[in-house]
Amino acid sequence: MKGYISESAFMDLVLSSAEVYKKECLGILLGYRLEDRFIIEHAFTYQTAKRGHKGVSFHRGHKKIDTLLEKFERLQVLGDFHSHTQFGEFKGIANPSPEDVSGMEPGKIYIILAINDNERTRPWKENRDKTASGSIGTFYYKISAYYIDPKDHFIKKAKIYCHFPTGFNGTA
Repeated sequence: MKGYISESAFMDLVLSSAEVYKKECLGILLGYRLEDRFIIEHAFTYQTAKRGHKGVSFHRGHKKIDTLLEKFERLQVLGDFHSHTQFGEFKGIANPSPEDVSGMEPGKIYIILAINDNERTRPWKENRDKTASGSIGTFYYKISAYYIDPKDHFIKKAKIYCHFPTGFNGTA
């Protein structure tokens, strides 16, 4: 399985996580699904999410959005995204927690953005471990995606394709 992240979705992901840094962000992924890939066109942040340093949850306001999304026939809700942030000496990692896993549903994709203090500037790249990573300003990101395999029902990592930031110089 593959996850293609558009420039618009990439911008939404990094800005959402930077805005509330030290707390987690949460949002939904919009786009469409093909047989072997998710095409992520947009990432919408829930402004009313209940945020913490080690977790984030939906607020009842998300139901208002759900009814509106039904009207957009070209785009599907593909899954959701959230950040894992550095807190003190503990780095945010782009792996799902047990709570993340318990909320996953078949047929959806879930993006986790690890966001940490940038210790040294690194160019954006797609990695062998199926993630994308790089730095922008004072932040270092690692983006991963997970899904439930319909064949064996195990959680698996999807390969991230995010061509916009590859070679992007995020030092400005």
